[in-house]
Amino acid sequence: MQLKDIFYKIPLLATSGSMNTEVTSLTMDSRKAGPGNLFIAVRGTVTDGHAYIETAIRQGATAILCEEIPTETNPAVAYIRVLNSARTMGLVAANFYGQPSKKLKLVGVTGTNGKTSVATLLFRLFRALGYRCGLLSTVQNQIDDDVIPATHTTPDVITTNQLLTKMLAYGCTHVFMEVSSHAVVQERIAGLTFVGGIFTNITHDHLDFHGTFDNYIRAKKGFFDQLPALAFALTNVDDKRGLVMLQNTAARKETYSLQTLASFKGKILADSLFGLNMLIDEHEVWFKLIGRFNAYNLLSVYGTAILLGEDPTEVLTMLSGITPPPGRFEQVVSDDKIVGIVDYAHTPDALQNVLETINELRSTDEQDYLPQIITVVGCGGNRDTSKRPIMADIACRLSNRVILTSDNPRNEDPMAILEQMQAGVSPVDFKKTITIEDRHEAICKAVELAKPHDIILIAGKGHETYQEIKGIKYDFDDRVVLRDAFADR
Repeated sequence: MQLKDIFYKIPLLATSGSMNTEVTSLTMDSRKAGPGNLFIAVRGTVTDGHAYIETAIRQGATAILCEEIPTETNPAVAYIRVLNSARTMGLVAANFYGQPSKKLKLVGVTGTNGKTSVATLLFRLFRALGYRCGLLSTVQNQIDDDVIPATHTTPDVITTNQLLTKMLAYGCTHVFMEVSSHAVVQERIAGLTFVGGIFTNITHDHLDFHGTFDNYIRAKKGFFDQLPALAFALTNVDDKRGLVMLQNTAARKETYSLQTLASFKGKILADSLFGLNMLIDEHEVWFKLIGRFNAYNLLSVYGTAILLGEDPTEVLTMLSGITPPPGRFEQVVSDDKIVGIVDYAHTPDALQNVLETINELRSTDEQDYLPQIITVVGCGGNRDTSKRPIMADIACRLSNRVILTSDNPRNEDPMAILEQMQAGVSPVDFKKTITIEDRHEAICKAVELAKPHDIILIAGKGHETYQEIKGIKYDFDDRVVLRDAFADR
């Protein structure tokens, strides 16, 4: 494809060289540049792609997209200057791959908690309804049965367009995509055409990146601000910032709620460790998912399906048979009836939601013994430090015993993270709190402390099958460790 076609209808500030230059690939990584490549120099949070323009040219790149054309240019190379390389990259990628998002029903899901669950439930629902579908999520990217490992919540926009093109070739009609706040700010959704957007909720998270909570809210809202008039914007009006998301959107405004009037109204009739009974738009349905937070997830999925033209009764019938995504309130039960719950809860709000649900659902057995809640929790390194004492405090308030341990310390000192968590433990809770740096040992200790019918929550990593320590990823799966510990009892 020629440069003039790749940059069709895209505003340019200046060009140098021929716009008839043929381009066969796109990259923002100079190490992957080669003959026929358009190298896109993006100013990132850690590095500036402009510093690698010469490297890309030496690798064989025949065209450069940048915000500043170098003083010395190569006459054999075409240079295109734009105001914002990151945003233009999305527009360029969409043109290069033939606008795949316009040929699919692409739905984006954003919010602090619930993105993965909602996107995955939608993917499973629409497959059950008979469609070929694509999924772009934190856990994995998927093209019908074909699983592609995920490295980011939202991939870079070149990768996204490549995946969407593959999905089209496979015959997919619907794609469900998590949209992170980072992706909005970094223009990783630029050039994509969505038929709908879903807002789950917003709570304390990612302040290490956004700086302030207001900036974080604006980032989430930025997704809805970009939706076209023909799309729908579905928001949770029970979240106090739910309607904020709709303020400037051109999309059709829709709402869902468990508490007030909304486009899609739900009510919890019964909740237990075995499932959730709900009334949704006057239909009573039993679901395999558990907890109030999942009631919201199910309601948003139901609303989305209806907005996409599906039959309400058929949607609810199919939803009733769907199981939770991996690592989301995933249960492992021992032979002596200790209930282990592995959950991705890694924010204060998510941890509180899960623990409040467990507290509501635990019941006495035939000996009138109220099951104890033992929580194993840590906080990730190189992330928002302000939530660490908050999460420890929540765990202590809502659990009978708490074991503070490592999550993914990344490049931080694990004990320094744990000390910050310990600062959130009140004097009255010191006696019920243990600190064990080694996560494997911490999980085994929880199993050792538990009695039959007790509930162990292992929070923070969920579906992850690794632990990152000093920049190295080691094999580690909370579920495997828990099963092994149960087997050794």
